[in-house]
Amino acid sequence: MTQTSDSSSNSSSVENGANGGGLLRSGLIVGAMTMLSRVLGLVRDVVFAHTIGAGQGADAFFIAFKIPNFLRRLFAEGAFAQAFVPVLSEYREKGSYEAVKGLIDRVCGCLGFTLLLLTLCVVVAAPAVTFVFAPGFWDNPEKFALTQEMLRITFPYLLLISLTGLAGSILNSYDRFAVPAFTPVLLNICLISAAVWVSPYFDPPVVAIAWGVLVAGAVQLAFQLPFLWKIHLLPVPRADFSDPGVKKVLMLMAPAIFGVSVSQINLMLDTVLASFLPTGSVSWLYYSDRLVELPLGIFAIAIGTVILPSLSRQFVSDQAEQFNATMDWALRMILIIALPAAIALVILAQPILTVLFEYGATGASDTLMSSYSLKAYALGLLAFMLIKVLAPGYFSRQDTKTPVKIGIIAMGINMVFNLLLVIPFHYLWQIGHVGLALATSLSAFVNAALLYGGLRKKQVYEPIAGWEVYLLRLVLANAVMALAIIVCLQWIDNWSLLDVWHRVVYIAIICGVGLLAYSLSLLMVGLRLKDLKRA
Repeated sequence: MTQTSDSSSNSSSVENGANGGGLLRSGLIVGAMTMLSRVLGLVRDVVFAHTIGAGQGADAFFIAFKIPNFLRRLFAEGAFAQAFVPVLSEYREKGSYEAVKGLIDRVCGCLGFTLLLLTLCVVVAAPAVTFVFAPGFWDNPEKFALTQEMLRITFPYLLLISLTGLAGSILNSYDRFAVPAFTPVLLNICLISAAVWVSPYFDPPVVAIAWGVLVAGAVQLAFQLPFLWKIHLLPVPRADFSDPGVKKVLMLMAPAIFGVSVSQINLMLDTVLASFLPTGSVSWLYYSDRLVELPLGIFAIAIGTVILPSLSRQFVSDQAEQFNATMDWALRMILIIALPAAIALVILAQPILTVLFEYGATGASDTLMSSYSLKAYALGLLAFMLIKVLAPGYFSRQDTKTPVKIGIIAMGINMVFNLLLVIPFHYLWQIGHVGLALATSLSAFVNAALLYGGLRKKQVYEPIAGWEVYLLRLVLANAVMALAIIVCLQWIDNWSLLDVWHRVVYIAIICGVGLLAYSLSLLMVGLRLKDLKRA
C-alpha cells in the first residue's frame, strides 16, 4: 500500500514540478509559513533589543548562537539538504519503498552519530572554539568567559536542529512543504518566552536565552516526527558509513559545504573580524543582517526549497525542457521580489531599525550604526537571493564540484574586500563593521555571476524569450516605488522622537504606499499574475 501511494505521489510531483502554477502554489505555502516565522523572528529581535541591547552580553550571546546556527545551515539547510534531496529523489524514482526507508535510516544514523561526536568535542573544547570564532574577545575576560559558558549550552542545538533538517528534507521531497516551513516558528516562540519570562531568574539574564535555544531544538524535532510517521518514513537510526547511498550523500555533501554556504561563511568571517572592532559591532551586524534575512528567508529560501526536488526529479527523468523552464521561472520570481526589497531597505534602513529596535537597552546611536551596515547588506540582497536558486541548478544534477570552486573564489574575494574596506572604514569613519557588510555583498555578486555563467556555459539553462521586456517592466516599477517612498519620508524629521505607535503606523503607511505603487506600476506596464505562473 505504501509503495503504491509513494508512486502516485511521485507522478503528481513530477507534473507539479514542470508546472509554474504548482511551483507558485508550493512557493506561496512555504513563503507564508516562513513569513510567520520571520515576523515572529522580528518580534524576537525586538525583545532582544529591549532586554539585552547591543552591549557586552548581547555580543557574547550572538557569538554563542551564531556558531551552532552557522553549522546548522551547513548540516541542516545547506550542504546536507542539497546532497541528500537529489539522492533521495533518485531512490524514489528508481527504487522501492524499502530502499528509500533504508537510505533514510542509515543517513539518519550516520548524521546523528557524527554530530553527537562533534557536539561532545565542542562542549569540552568551548574555550578554544570561542577563541577561533571570536579572538577579539580574548582581551575582555568577562565577555570571553560568558561566551564560552553560553556556547556549551547552545551548541547541542546543532544536533537537534540538524535532525530536524533531515526530517524537513524528507517531508519536502514528498511535497509536504508547510510543516518544515512552520517549524522555525517554534524556535522564535521559545526564545521570546525565555527572554520575557525566564531571563529575570538568571544572572546575567542573557544566559536564559541560551537555554531557550537548546529547548527550541528539542521542540522543533519533536514537532516533525509525527508527520514522518504519518507517511511511514520515521527513521530508525542505523550508522552504516559503508552504505552506497550514504557514501553518495557524503561525496556530494563534502564539496557542497562550500558551494551552498559561501554567504554564511562570509557572514561568520565578518563576525570574527567584528570581534576586534568596538563593542557593539557584532550586535549592529546582527540586527542589520536579520532584516536582510527577512526577504531572503521568506522568498529566496522558499523558492529554492520548492524547486530543488522538482529539478532533481526532472534531471533524473531527463526532462531538460522542464528543468530549464523551472530555473527560468525561479529567476524571474527572485528578481520581482529582490529588487524592490533591496531598494526599500536602502531607503528605509534607519526608520525601520528605529521602529523595530530602538527601545530599552538599544539607543539611537545603535540604530544609526546598524542602519549603515543594513544599507551595505541590502546592496547585496539580489545576489544573496539569486545564489539560493542558482545553486540548486547544480546540486539537483549532483554536480557539487563546480559550486565549490566558485565558492572558494568568492571566499577569497570576500577576504580581499574585507582587508580593503574594513581598515579605511574603521580609521576614517569609525564604522569598520560597514566595510565587512559591503565586502560580503560584493563577493555575493561575484558568486552569483559565476554560478549563472556556469549554468549558461554548460547549456543547463537558457533564458526563455521575454526577458528584455520583463526587466524593463521591473526597472520602471521600482523607480516609481522608490520615488513614492522618498516622498513619504519627507513627512517625518526624526523617527526617534516618535512614540512606538506612531512609529509603527507611519512605517506601515510608507511601506503600504511603496507596495501599492510597485504593484500598480507592474499592472500598468502589462505584467499579470498569469505571467508569474508560467514555467
